Amino acid sequence: MDKKLIWRRVLIISAWVICLGGLITLMSFIEVKKAGVICTAVKVNIPGSQYFIDKQEVDQILQTSSHTLIGRKLEGINIQDLENKLRANPFIEFAKVYTEMDGVLRVEVSQRQPILRIMNHYDMDFYVDQHGLKIPLSPNFTARVLVANGFIDELFTNHVDSLHTKLAKDLFLTADFIRKDSLWDAQIAQLYVNKDHEIELIPRVGSQRILIGNADSLQVKFANLMAFYKQVLPKVGWDKYSTISIKYSGQVVGIKNENMKADSIKASKAKNLKPDSVKMEKDTSQIN
Repeated sequence: MDKKLIWRRVLIISAWVICLGGLITLMSFIEVKKAGVICTAVKVNIPGSQYFIDKQEVDQILQTSSHTLIGRKLEGINIQDLENKLRANPFIEFAKVYTEMDGVLRVEVSQRQPILRIMNHYDMDFYVDQHGLKIPLSPNFTARVLVANGFIDELFTNHVDSLHTKLAKDLFLTADFIRKDSLWDAQIAQLYVNKDHEIELIPRVGSQRILIGNADSLQVKFANLMAFYKQVLPKVGWDKYSTISIKYSGQVVGIKNENMKADSIKASKAKNLKPDSVKMEKDTSQIN
């Protein structure tokens, strides 16, 4: 083997050993220095526009006001225990606690993001977050989210829990679909579950109810509804129908107010609609 290559490898290995030794020495020095550092302050950061939990409540969880942290040595503070206490709060999704060399204890908190509020058949009232988890209402903040009520059997035991019934899961999927589309988010005001346990949409414009049944084929159902809005309602008026049914993916059925006679259009007429409702609103020429 070439001697130059051997010496080059020796030098590289030696350099790595020296760097590793220096790093270990530096970390040891930092730990020794940190061992004598006193906690001088606790600083809390809660990003986002939702305020289910505020700095004062975080301070209470950490018992900051009782001086159990400030004045103690950093090495004597159980960081993991503090994070566990924070994560036990139903409104906190993620919590991270760490210390700095100046003695400041940093607390990063991420709150849960509700997308739906459910008022069930038993007068239980709770939120569902973006992950499909049930969370309680907050005394500090009321989220402006879609509300679902009616014949809903999903129970709530006042702690973070997953959804158990198919109907509740369908409500979550429907609310999640609506919030991700700016047009439907602005148009749909409420979800209602009728006595047949089918989902109805209550729009902001118009007095009719929109029957979607369940959360199957939501993209197709809402595309068909958009076609009905564009092809039929401008001709007959927004108040002609008491109910618009899109529960069947093959057609949209409008039930008239006066004689309950059903009109319908075939969903195939809407096949050229773009998936994004905002784009569909801008380009009406695609619908024949």
